Amino acid sequence: MRGSQLDRYRAFEMNPGNRCETDDELLAFARQYGHTAYHVVGTCKMGRDPTAVVNDELRVHGVTGLRVVDASIMPTMTSGNTNAPTIMIAEKGADMILDEARSTAPAARTKAA
Repeated sequence: MRGSQLDRYRAFEMNPGNRCETDDELLAFARQYGHTAYHVVGTCKMGRDPTAVVNDELRVHGVTGLRVVDASIMPTMTSGNTNAPTIMIAEKGADMILDEARSTAPAARTKAA
C-alpha cells in the first residue's frame, strides 16, 4: 500500500501506522482493536450476479429448501439499530415461506382442480 502508484489515493495511514511493521505486530494490533461492530450485516448478498448468495425470495443459490432470513442480506449497515429492519426481513421471509406452503399444500391443489 505504500507504493507510489497509490500516492494519489492515500493521504496518510491512520491505523495502525508506522508502529506496526511485522506480521506479529499487525496481528497484535488486529486483536486489540478489531471488532465486528456488534451488528454484522451484509454477509449474504442478495442478487443475481455471481457474488450473490440469495435471490429476491431469500433462497440460497444452488441449495434447495434453504433461505436466509436475517440481517446478513442487508447490503449495508443501517444508520440505527439493526433490530427493526431484521424483524421486517424475518416477517417478509415468513410470509414468503407461508405463501409457498399454502400454494403447494394438497388441499390447495385439490381446490384448484
